[in-house]
Amino acid sequence: MTVYFIGAGPGDPELLTLKAARVIAECPVCLYAGSLVPEAVVACAPEGALVMDTAPMTLDETHGVIIEAHAKGQDVARVHSGDPSLYGAIAEQIRRLKVDGIDYQIIPGVPAYAAAAAALGTELTVPEVAQSIVLTRMSMKSTGMPAGETLENFARSGATLAIHLGIRALREIERQLVPYYGADCPVAVIYRVGWPDQLIIRGTLTDVREKVRAAKITRTALILVGPALGDSHGFPDSALYDAAKPHVLRPKLKA
Repeated sequence: MTVYFIGAGPGDPELLTLKAARVIAECPVCLYAGSLVPEAVVACAPEGALVMDTAPMTLDETHGVIIEAHAKGQDVARVHSGDPSLYGAIAEQIRRLKVDGIDYQIIPGVPAYAAAAAALGTELTVPEVAQSIVLTRMSMKSTGMPAGETLENFARSGATLAIHLGIRALREIERQLVPYYGADCPVAVIYRVGWPDQLIIRGTLTDVREKVRAAKITRTALILVGPALGDSHGFPDSALYDAAKPHVLRPKLKA
């Protein structure tokens, strides 16, 4: 049997990849993170499949279900939100699978930051404004951050920041980022991107906290920060389609 770690995307069932939908539809056991993955995403599980919400379960409990499936020769769809390579907590699961000699595969999914950018109708890498994206998180009550991985260090680059698990730390985010990005730096908070109740709040580093408080958002939100989110009129076109800059697939025209 095989355990398939499946990226379910941000919440919209239509953002499942074809491969992800096919595998879920074929697996007799489906474990999904119900706090972040809506039931509609796993509705394609086969009739009679064991479908379990792992939100209230421990690592030992979920692994126990996998061990039972392994004994029966049943494939398992382990469905995570977004893309499982980012804050998917799959490394600790894979470690146990390797100890028990259980095969696994990873099926990527649409990450939240990409879905958020689509919802905002914007590009996160704008020529001569920002050409890098930093995916990070606040520690809060979760596992601590490694030394050196601080917002101040990332802010020195001027890159677009995608901050997870930070909706309760907006005051601290403002304190750390204003010295580098400025008080008026654009911020977008995207609540439950891809879900029916998706909500987008735009503001600046100094006013977004009050807007979020007024909307009573306390969890399941991604925070995007950076000048690329603002009015980008006047930025230069990229060199990608510039007729004056030939490349191997678009040779220079002969005179």
